Amino acid sequence: MSVRTYRQIQRRQSRLIHVGAVPVGGDAPISVQTMTNTLTSDVAATVAQIKRAEAAGVDIVRVSCPDEDSTRALKDIVAQVSVPVVADIHFHYRRAIEAAEAGAACLRINPGNIGSSDRVREVVKAAKDHGCSMRIGVNAGSLEKHLLEKYGEPCPEAMVESALEHAKILEDNDFREFKISVKASDVFLAVAAYHGLAEACDYPLHLGITEAGGLIGGTVKSAIGMGNLLWGGIGDTIRVSLSAPPEEEVKVGFEILKSLGLRTRGVNIVSCPSCARQGFNVVDTVALLEKRLAHVTAPVTLSIIGCVVNGPGEARETMIGLTGGGGDNHMVYVAGTPDHKIDGDAMVEHIVQLVEQKAAEIEAAKAKE
Repeated sequence: MSVRTYRQIQRRQSRLIHVGAVPVGGDAPISVQTMTNTLTSDVAATVAQIKRAEAAGVDIVRVSCPDEDSTRALKDIVAQVSVPVVADIHFHYRRAIEAAEAGAACLRINPGNIGSSDRVREVVKAAKDHGCSMRIGVNAGSLEKHLLEKYGEPCPEAMVESALEHAKILEDNDFREFKISVKASDVFLAVAAYHGLAEACDYPLHLGITEAGGLIGGTVKSAIGMGNLLWGGIGDTIRVSLSAPPEEEVKVGFEILKSLGLRTRGVNIVSCPSCARQGFNVVDTVALLEKRLAHVTAPVTLSIIGCVVNGPGEARETMIGLTGGGGDNHMVYVAGTPDHKIDGDAMVEHIVQLVEQKAAEIEAAKAKE
């Protein structure tokens, strides 16, 4: 079996929608989202947080709009950021209308929870008038009472049925510019629900393991759950839900996509865990390189291996490689072949320069396409 064969992921075919200028679904790249945790009414703090997420590469940002102060602030927030903003709305239809008027690119709202059919029509009209898409967001922790009575507990079937009920309300109002999520904190429940929904409709799916936890635990749960779905071709946009700064969610999201070959943003470092054979301190070197290379957005592959056991082999597969040698004399690989040696004192600065140079070459070639 060739490498190309076993790395192929056949994505589920979904319809294409737009969140502002960002395409979601169809053949569009899988987008990475996050959500602010500031008071939305605090414009300066919210904008600063979104800017940090933008620097990490975020495609879409969601902000909560629970009250009029929040929707009033939304207009100023949207004007100061570069990425499309999703307004998170729960229950109150007026907030949805205000958010659409304030420039939200998307409304996260469940139409079945905002009251009468007249209210739904008003929200749909506002979305159409202002070019908003929507996200139907089903959560295992807040399923409708009639579904809990029918199924007895949150289960994949109940979550899918909830999503399709909300979708039908929008379809009945001739609105189809929406994506759907069926999130749960239980990995098995979330994955099963997404599989059921993927079979039941062709709308783009927003993936997430909700309330996943802190940076380490939440990263693991999200990687297992979303990685499972993405590997199976399911998912058009993702959000890693962490009890951590939003930019950390973005970084983890890109790492998940990069590991599956679905996005190629930034430096992908292949490094060993280190052992007594290491010719230099691998752990400290990698930590320093991650900080020094955080600004690079071009898809550069870099291997940092402490000794010659696996170093040459890993270096053959990366654009730039570093392998620990005897004493203070380490081998630098370029394009998979041994190129020159470098001593430990100059090592980090030299690798940074090589990566930045390679990134510039990639960007220049891309500009000519």
